[in-house]
Amino acid sequence: MHKTGKAVAKIITYAVLLAVLIFAVFPIIYIILSSFKTNAEILVGGTNIFPKEWHFENYVEAWNLANFGRLTMNSIFYSFFVIVGCVLTASVSGYVFARGKSKFTKFVYKMVLCSMFISIGTLALYPQLGLAKNLGLSGSLLGPIIIRVFGMNTTQVFIATGNVSQIPRELDEAAKIDGCGFFKTFIYIIFPLLKPLVATIGLLSFRTAWSDYLLPYVFTISKRDKWPLVVGLVSLKSSGESASSWNLMLAGIGISILPMTIVYLVLNKFFISGLTEGAVKG
Repeated sequence: MHKTGKAVAKIITYAVLLAVLIFAVFPIIYIILSSFKTNAEILVGGTNIFPKEWHFENYVEAWNLANFGRLTMNSIFYSFFVIVGCVLTASVSGYVFARGKSKFTKFVYKMVLCSMFISIGTLALYPQLGLAKNLGLSGSLLGPIIIRVFGMNTTQVFIATGNVSQIPRELDEAAKIDGCGFFKTFIYIIFPLLKPLVATIGLLSFRTAWSDYLLPYVFTISKRDKWPLVVGLVSLKSSGESASSWNLMLAGIGISILPMTIVYLVLNKFFISGLTEGAVKG
């Protein structure tokens, strides 16, 4: 009876994992395979997910129509500054919240955590765009960069606080004896120990920035030369011979997810470590 229960539990576990795998991976597989189809074949649909003929020219046409070189450079620019900014703001905030003893610091941290459960969605775009216009930042990617960096990503701050909490306070005390102040201790003692955290926040920030559509689009709607890759990809849907060129857009998506996949594979080890360390103690 005991063996039967264990066998049933194992079957259920594997069934759930298989379902998660299918729902998580199938959309990616569908995108890649459909990117080699003709537009007519995609619109007709059907049960066959494999293309009847492999049209590699979809990728060449998508690259040329969307001006991928320019779009990619814009996305690299946008992603780089978002990553650097988020790593700095999240790690410094995490250090302050983990080491701060004042009631005010604890109050601010609780308020930051509360924002994890409060979202106003796209309603924030109107005041953000208005502020950007007043500061002369509309029509460029600087506005979205500032919003992403200083918008206080609560999840990243929470992970950073948990990671810093795992570092013994004795290191801070030893640095203080040697004459280091609060932020000097962070720069020379704490930050070098946060490599897994840097990789984790960097990867999360890269994912957000590289796939960011609405915010850059709203700020650069009239400046096509400033569009990042994802914004340009959407325009591919109406760039072909038909009204909706899904094959070209899917080919563009296939190209765009390649950098994200490579970055994840490189940073996967540190990413998992950064998440688990931050989850132990917050």
